[in-house]
Amino acid sequence: MKKHIPNALTCANLAAGCVGIVLAFRGELQASAYCVLISGIFDFFDGFAARLLRVKSAIGKELDSLADMVSFGFLPGVVMFKLLGTSDFTSPLLPYFGFLITIFSALRLAKFNIDERQTEDFIGLNTPMNTLFIVSLPFIAADYPHLIGSTLLLLSIAVVCSLLLVSELRIFSLKMGSVSWKDNKFKYIFLLLSAVLLAVLQFAAVPFVLVLYLAFSLLHFRKKKRLA
Repeated sequence: MKKHIPNALTCANLAAGCVGIVLAFRGELQASAYCVLISGIFDFFDGFAARLLRVKSAIGKELDSLADMVSFGFLPGVVMFKLLGTSDFTSPLLPYFGFLITIFSALRLAKFNIDERQTEDFIGLNTPMNTLFIVSLPFIAADYPHLIGSTLLLLSIAVVCSLLLVSELRIFSLKMGSVSWKDNKFKYIFLLLSAVLLAVLQFAAVPFVLVLYLAFSLLHFRKKKRLA
């Protein structure tokens, strides 16, 4: 029975992603963001459960990638599709550029599955963090409609995020081999600052959290390289 628990959690991630996609196509973009959070929770605990129960399997790995493709690949593409559809430059074809995020998320996930360098940390922006950033945009749009309604800005975001997904930029994972301050200083600082920002700004804090994530990853690996 226990061998099915991680896969059940992965399927829950997939189910939440499917609901989020339906909500996004209906234009309920903020509601779809909460589905992303639910997917993210299940995505974390399926891996945690697999390690705890020692029931890792090849099918679990493939199922996890497929679920992530829906929740953290297709869903953010749909959100960007809808945002571009209501931006300040209307064109029948323009919204489809939002699916650049979906395409590059697929490339990112495929690359992750075969890249042996990514056993502990990431090379390229991970899809859950990218998705959280994309789904935060509707919340920011509620307060700054002219900013997020800019077609040029949205297209720039789609392109930059797509490139970050498949970049060679090293980004730390929040899985820690030890709890020592010395080994994880930048991770702890990042988590503390992110918690404060999220408590104050909620979803609107995510762009700042993303910038912190990239910046502290750069500092973390620069320190590791210097000590090597």
